[in-house]
Amino acid sequence: MLPAARHQSIVDAVQRERVVRVSDLAQHLGVSLMTVRRDIEMLEESGQVERIHGGAKLPGDASTHEPGFELKSTQLTLQKRAIAVEAATMVHEGMAVALSAGTTTWALAKELVNGPRITVVTNSIRIADLFHHGAASGGPRHSSTVILIGGERTPSDALVGPIATAALRQLHLDLLFLGVHGMDAEAGYTTPNLLEAETDRAFVAASRKVVVLADHSKWGTQGISTIAKLEEADEVISDAGLSGEAQRLLSDRVSRLRLV
Repeated sequence: MLPAARHQSIVDAVQRERVVRVSDLAQHLGVSLMTVRRDIEMLEESGQVERIHGGAKLPGDASTHEPGFELKSTQLTLQKRAIAVEAATMVHEGMAVALSAGTTTWALAKELVNGPRITVVTNSIRIADLFHHGAASGGPRHSSTVILIGGERTPSDALVGPIATAALRQLHLDLLFLGVHGMDAEAGYTTPNLLEAETDRAFVAASRKVVVLADHSKWGTQGISTIAKLEEADEVISDAGLSGEAQRLLSDRVSRLRLV
């Protein structure tokens, strides 16, 4: 592929995904990591992309950009489903299970609708609707209790803010499945929404066990606000696309890393 064609492919990917990884670009373009890094340097000089550690992003600060639910739900669907199936094996009858908002936790909710009877606590309108419609179908296993935390609605259909945080402080949860915008060695688990970070921190504080659900594209991405340090999660469930460096780092910081 000629350099001009590579450059256009990189720009197109950055505009589409907002943040892209060098390794993913190299695989897609069929070139070396060094070639992609040089291409990104040239594109940065022309102002078309901005270099970040391990990749590139749109020029300017993308750490506060929050994609809508519809867009995120179409990305890496196979990986999210595999992560959800693995996470569902951790849920047992009678548990109080928290599901933060996000498309991977939404995929998990679809697995749990027909699962054991549990109490679900969530700040996701989409997740609450899944369980509501499951109960309406009248099947004998559609009997989980759902508690929807109130608050201000975000572009990803999360309810956040002081009302949500105050409610969570009163609860004691067995297990939290936490969806995140990004994972980073220094920044930890992050989100582009300040109020959502506060609400997610309240979820973490209320839960006996914290399991982060994050596909490989989340590694190296930073939102503006940190939810928790890497080591504050008990487990991380990701997919086999996670880089070797990320696998080693997470394995050192969390009790268990599961790859699907």
